[in-house]
Amino acid sequence: MVGFIVAFSALLTVQAAFANPVRSPRTPYRVKDSHHVPRGWKRVRRAPADHVIDLQIGVKQSNFQELERHLYEVSDPDHQRYGQHLSADEVKELVKPTDETLDLVHDWLGGYGITPSGYSSAKDWITVSLPISAVERLLDTEYHLYEHKDGGVVARAPKWSLPLHLHDRIDTIQPTNSFFRARAQKFEYISAPVHIDPQYTPPSNEALNAVCNVSSVTPECFQTLYSTKGYKTHACGKNKIGFNNFLGEHPIRTDAELFLAKYRPEAVSSAKDFPQITIADGPGDYALTPEEIESATSKEANLDIQAIAGISWKTPIISYSTGGSPPFNPSESTPDNTNEPYLVWVNYLLDQKSFPQIITTSYADDEQTVPESYAQRVCQQFAQVGARGTSLLFSSGDSGVGPYGECISNDGKNTTQFLPVFPPSCPYVTAVGATKNFEPEVVANRPAFTGPDGVSHGNYTSGGGFSNYFTAPAYQAKQASSYVKNLNGLYDGQYNKQGRGYPDISAQGLYFAYFWNGTEGTISGTSASCPLTGGILSLVNDALISTGKPPLGFLNPWLYSKGYKGLNDIVSGSAVGCGVDGFPAVEGWDPVTGLGTPNFPELVKLAGGKLFY
Repeated sequence: MVGFIVAFSALLTVQAAFANPVRSPRTPYRVKDSHHVPRGWKRVRRAPADHVIDLQIGVKQSNFQELERHLYEVSDPDHQRYGQHLSADEVKELVKPTDETLDLVHDWLGGYGITPSGYSSAKDWITVSLPISAVERLLDTEYHLYEHKDGGVVARAPKWSLPLHLHDRIDTIQPTNSFFRARAQKFEYISAPVHIDPQYTPPSNEALNAVCNVSSVTPECFQTLYSTKGYKTHACGKNKIGFNNFLGEHPIRTDAELFLAKYRPEAVSSAKDFPQITIADGPGDYALTPEEIESATSKEANLDIQAIAGISWKTPIISYSTGGSPPFNPSESTPDNTNEPYLVWVNYLLDQKSFPQIITTSYADDEQTVPESYAQRVCQQFAQVGARGTSLLFSSGDSGVGPYGECISNDGKNTTQFLPVFPPSCPYVTAVGATKNFEPEVVANRPAFTGPDGVSHGNYTSGGGFSNYFTAPAYQAKQASSYVKNLNGLYDGQYNKQGRGYPDISAQGLYFAYFWNGTEGTISGTSASCPLTGGILSLVNDALISTGKPPLGFLNPWLYSKGYKGLNDIVSGSAVGCGVDGFPAVEGWDPVTGLGTPNFPELVKLAGGKLFY
């Protein structure tokens, strides 16, 4: 009760301060950022004035260019500093805002009687908890409720302003104009009846044929296909792998036990051992509730833990479950993360002195639902994680070049264009596409179908494309430009020829065997290939760390310069989407399977590790 009184008193103080600001801003307000409301959203009404939100203020980092230089030097296998990853304090020192910038921002907030409720470790993000009426005054804007066609409701302000003297001091503020979807199944998985490709032929390799069933693919098949079978981990005390859960997802231990008991019996203990870390009131460690069973919650989380544990035993696993994106309830005046989970999670991570060397994430959305300013800043947070020696893997999406019927630009012109996804489009992460079949592997694809309930479902295809926000980074520029040139004008005008291309790598992503709610089934998606790839790369890290070498860290510069030689090139299939065949898989890199799928022994050899069989 005391805590409630203190919090309520603080809100009254803020509201009183806004009724009588201490002083006016030193320069006039001008629009800082605007973002078109994406298709699929409609404005409903004004947001309730007393609804409280946690406003995240992205303060200008003092020297991100220097941080980026360090990131690329320690990630470039040809540089003398390769593998010399930065400490938490070194990263913090590079990105912390200048004293002058912080003073100006604090002066602005203080003018309205606002005291920050929290900071990121580098103080490059400031949190203030305010009622919407106060935020509207602070940002000279109006919040409305917007409803997505799938039912999610958020409070947003497509245009907001700052005093002119702060335009170069603050990069972004959210939640304002980010429409990263609030629907309950934003993650990239497909649960559908098995469809076997009529062109499929069983592998001629006897070892593969004995363990690989195209309609239900198991850990033993992955171990055989990618040659991890028999590898014995040696760096379990130092090497770790993590995975992310959002939108109420949390892994169910009893399901993981059932899966491992059947497919990796020696690893059953890992279902009981892995810690589940909750962030920002994320879900904890408990069995499925009746409501979660009804809404099919935790299929994604179960897939992640089972895919990783099935391939990377005995590497310790950490689960992160981050809150956010709750249903909007205008009758409650309580702080609300309102659908910006990546920022909450990555800032939590950067506050820690250490974290896993590989972390996988199976959640994404159309890049154009996120304002460019916000995407840039979140991407810069990911760069900090990479500089500290961790590989961030993101699934590349399940709709090829874009979902059919939704491939329309969000710039007010409504032109037809392919839809890249974020965060895979960020150049500081490794995006993972999906394959199917075994000899050879081809682009993962499942045709559109109508389910037993009469509901029509679009096709599932490994996602890929080119960013509209981020240019092709130096490590990829040669491969991306060559691919675009060889398209000979195909799809001109529907994608950004200078954009960062993705995915970077791929792995199996169709009909994974898994357990949910005590029952075995199959599940597909780049959300399957992403944790699988993470598990394989964690074994590469084991082979490095156990011989005294640093982990892979930010993967992409190594992948594009050396690591590609340890990948199986995929040359058949395409990123079907937007009503067209989409970008085709070709020799070398392509924006549907990246550089290819893992060949574990070759990757270890190229990385300089030692194989322990």
